[in-house]
Amino acid sequence: MSAADLVYRHVKERVLTGELEGGRMVSEGEIASTLTVSRTPVREAFLRLEVEGWLRLFPKRGALVVPVAPREIDEVLDARAVLESHAIADVAGRPDDLAALVAALDTAMRVQQQAHDASDLPAFAEADAEFHRLIADAGRNSLLSGFYRGLRERQQRMTAESVRGRGAAAACVLAEHRALRDLVAAGDVDGFRRALVTHLDNTHRGGRGR
Repeated sequence: MSAADLVYRHVKERVLTGELEGGRMVSEGEIASTLTVSRTPVREAFLRLEVEGWLRLFPKRGALVVPVAPREIDEVLDARAVLESHAIADVAGRPDDLAALVAALDTAMRVQQQAHDASDLPAFAEADAEFHRLIADAGRNSLLSGFYRGLRERQQRMTAESVRGRGAAAACVLAEHRALRDLVAAGDVDGFRRALVTHLDNTHRGGRGR
């Protein structure tokens, strides 16, 4: 792995886990010192992260971690609600696949509960993304599944920011995941759709809606 790739992965992971919060300025020197590399690979990594929309560069000042915009939150949540609801509507008519999905969701919930118990926010956010990915992939539309995977990193970052320092919010996520799992097991498509919209709103908008 090149030094630039190392820096890229390090900085991006810190952005996705919320360790580098939106609105924070990060200097090349800070990252170079942390990873014991020169500024050249840091500059290369910063440029790559700017192209992907995670950073905004300011000459001689460093890089701004781009905050999650309210419009981005709305767009991501709207897309997720449509895709996940469509997937459950599709898998509900396939009993064997539905049972396999429920078993996989049970595993994902155990992993997320363990991360919560260990106060491991990155693992909690990753498990959250995995829970919802399983649902999205249960549908038989590869194009929609591919599009959903493109939202995974944004979803992971949004979850980390939403529950950081808020134990009650994390506990609510776990409880609502259990409720969603039960609705999936029952094949209750309409109930799942309603509960999903409420869950996404509670997690990422604090239950305030738009």
